[in-house]
Amino acid sequence: MLFGFLNVYKPKGITSHDVVGKIRRAGSVRQVGHSGTLDPMAEGVLPVAVGKAARLIEFLDEGKSYRAQMLFGKVSDTYDTEGAVKEYSSQKVSKNQVLDSLKNFSGKIEQTPPAYSAVHYNGKRLYELARQGIVPENIPKRTVFVNRIELLNFDCENQTAEIDIDCSKGTYIRSIVHDLGLSLGCGAVMTKLVRTACGKFLLGDAVPVEIFVDRADVESHLINPVDVLSYSCYELSEFEFQKVKHGQPLKTGDFSDGEYVSLVYQNELCAISQKAENNILITKKVFVS
Repeated sequence: MLFGFLNVYKPKGITSHDVVGKIRRAGSVRQVGHSGTLDPMAEGVLPVAVGKAARLIEFLDEGKSYRAQMLFGKVSDTYDTEGAVKEYSSQKVSKNQVLDSLKNFSGKIEQTPPAYSAVHYNGKRLYELARQGIVPENIPKRTVFVNRIELLNFDCENQTAEIDIDCSKGTYIRSIVHDLGLSLGCGAVMTKLVRTACGKFLLGDAVPVEIFVDRADVESHLINPVDVLSYSCYELSEFEFQKVKHGQPLKTGDFSDGEYVSLVYQNELCAISQKAENNILITKKVFVS
């Protein structure tokens, strides 16, 4: 039985759901899911859970990293070049101006999701409303956290830039680009977006989705869940393994109250547990039978 994760490189032009469908067909397995949706325009790291690993998606590290390219002087309704792009300003900005403005996008920030996004608004997705020509004026802002934002390249002549961003779940890079352009008074649209990391899934290890043709391809690239979860591991004895199989709690003083712990037996993830009071590990999800 297939049980693990795939670090898939999603190309531009297809949806994250398309990737799941391809893995499902290649592996002849129904239970497949993904973490961290990428828009069709975006490419890069897409963690895919196979088999019972789909029940682990909620436990993955939610930190993400991106590399984005942008063009100043223009704006669009989608905040990128996939939408209706129009001129905003002929004013040119300097590298120092960009660097100064980027400082305002570090740490805890508030941003408004793009009108063309999957965010729910009054029971509908924003992109569904946008396609009907409806753009709400009071889209709720969301608070996100940007751990790092760095200017990698700036072309003054062509008014283009490239940035690296480490951020929390739910951050819209398109919104950062759009807001950066407005703060500079010239406007900006995103021209390319690559996700370079999603938790422990890194760009350098990502496998192109085209590689997955049959079950053998899926199986050969499966990553042991133990290797991608950020929790501490507790190695089970044979006796403890039998208890965990039946969902019974364990007693240990090795962890902090409330901490999640991976229960492992012979390098196989058996369960996710949480430390409760009185040095008890309460089993939350079991993956062996």
